[in-house]
Amino acid sequence: MTRLALTNAHLIDPATGLDAPGGVLVQDGIIADAGEGLFNDGTPADAQIINCGGKVLAPGLVDFNVSIGEPGARHKESFRSGGEAAARGGVTTIITQPNTDPPLDEPAILEFVLRRAQAATPVRVLPMATLTKAAKGKEMTEYRFLLDAGAVALTDGENAIADPVVFRRCLEYAASVDALVCHHPQEPHFSALGCATEGLFASMRGLPEVPAEAEAIMLARDIRIAALTGARYHAAQISTAESLAVIRRAKDAGTDVTCSVAVPHFALNEFDIADFRTFLKVCPPLRAEADRAAMEEALADGLIDVITSGHRPQDEESKRLPFAQAAAGGVGLETLLPVSLDLHHRAGMKLTTLFERLSLAPARLAGLNAGHLGKGTAADLVLFDPGAPWVVDRKDLLSKSKNSPFHERRVQGRVLGTWVGGERVFG
Repeated sequence: MTRLALTNAHLIDPATGLDAPGGVLVQDGIIADAGEGLFNDGTPADAQIINCGGKVLAPGLVDFNVSIGEPGARHKESFRSGGEAAARGGVTTIITQPNTDPPLDEPAILEFVLRRAQAATPVRVLPMATLTKAAKGKEMTEYRFLLDAGAVALTDGENAIADPVVFRRCLEYAASVDALVCHHPQEPHFSALGCATEGLFASMRGLPEVPAEAEAIMLARDIRIAALTGARYHAAQISTAESLAVIRRAKDAGTDVTCSVAVPHFALNEFDIADFRTFLKVCPPLRAEADRAAMEEALADGLIDVITSGHRPQDEESKRLPFAQAAAGGVGLETLLPVSLDLHHRAGMKLTTLFERLSLAPARLAGLNAGHLGKGTAADLVLFDPGAPWVVDRKDLLSKSKNSPFHERRVQGRVLGTWVGGERVFG
């Protein structure tokens, strides 16, 4: 029996609202106790003691949108490099996209990924499987077999299913096996037209444009079908104020719908593209400042359930191109926490609220016993200094790819230690 006593910490527990000095006792990888004054009468004699120095100790982050290059693109990101980046960023669980080569559309491929991840990665890895074969939006995969093989949700990644009949059948099948469906609400015919949000800024720079309505159009369709079928639906990476209105109506009507926003869409806007900075080319494209502000407000009031990194590594060759031809995506595992902390430092969001979006809500979506400091919970923890300033330098990132949209950004918040199942994996 192994024991770990983390003392002199400032505890953040999004499940109870705890925001106070205290300690955590870990036994055999599980939280045995946590709270204020836990070690006032001393620590267990047989425990390893870690003095947290008054810094913040919180549940580890659960990132619901991570792309890893295995199999098929290890030069962009491997499980080893991605896992090390996650641990350094305080992310204790990564939920991976099925956009590999071959895609995760068969149990055998899913089982390979799980074995590889377990062997190479210091954090927990939970894969999503595809909704349709090869994520092409035509033919359903075998959901029950994929769930039995370890999939925690079903998605075609950034490939939206255009055919409403196919999508309805997918949701009906998913409802029958109680599977969570994550969909990227971008009307594909509109989205294929360009690489920047339609408007004056994109026009002035001569960039091919995509109307922001491409998102709300697809989202409204999705939610109507979700209500029709009774499926659990998650809108991944929403980015416009109009989409928020659709989500609000659905939640008010009692539809089983959740949503997430990637860090770039509440931390950046279309003007950050500046002189065609391709590291800022993401999917969906960066939006107007009014949309960015709406994302921030929706995170504060709970309309948006989850914050994700949108971690999508791209190699130098695919980014060092004219903006319209460059690949979309950016790495984000190591910047997820510090950039999100801007919501606390600048906008005044409580840390308990922030960690509900970063840890508790995504853990619940994935069916994990994690994301809070309750007794019997997995001891997945992050220790960090919320006020520590630093400047993001893409060359210092542990991800194989260095395409960070936050390169040279000044941030506050540095991870000091990360534990997964009570085992220290960083710091």
